[in-house]
Amino acid sequence: MANTPSAARKAFGDIAPGLADYTDQVLFGDVWERPGLAPRERCIVTVSSLISLYRTNELGFHIRKALATGVTQAEIIEIITHLAFYAGWPTASTALTIARGIFDEKKD
Repeated sequence: MANTPSAARKAFGDIAPGLADYTDQVLFGDVWERPGLAPRERCIVTVSSLISLYRTNELGFHIRKALATGVTQAEIIEIITHLAFYAGWPTASTALTIARGIFDEKKD
C-alpha cells in the first residue's frame, strides 16, 4: 500500500509535486496526527468548515474520510442541517447534493 499514490499525488502531484508533498507530510502527516483531537473529530470539524466556507471541491473527499472514521450518514445530515442556519441555505443545499452522491456510491 505504501507505493499507492496519495489522493493529493493523484489530484495534482503531476503539476505541483511540492504541494502534494506538503499535503501528505504536513497536513495529513503532522496536523491530522496531532493528539488533541481524534481523527473522527477532525473530520467533523473539517466537513463543517468546508460546508460553511462553501469549499465544495474538497467536500466530497472529506465526507468520505468522515465516513471512514466512523461519522455516520445521519450525523453528516445533522451537521448539514445545523449549518443551514449558520452558513446559509444554499451552502446546505449544495452540501446535501454532494453528500447524497457519496451515500449513493456506498449503496452500489
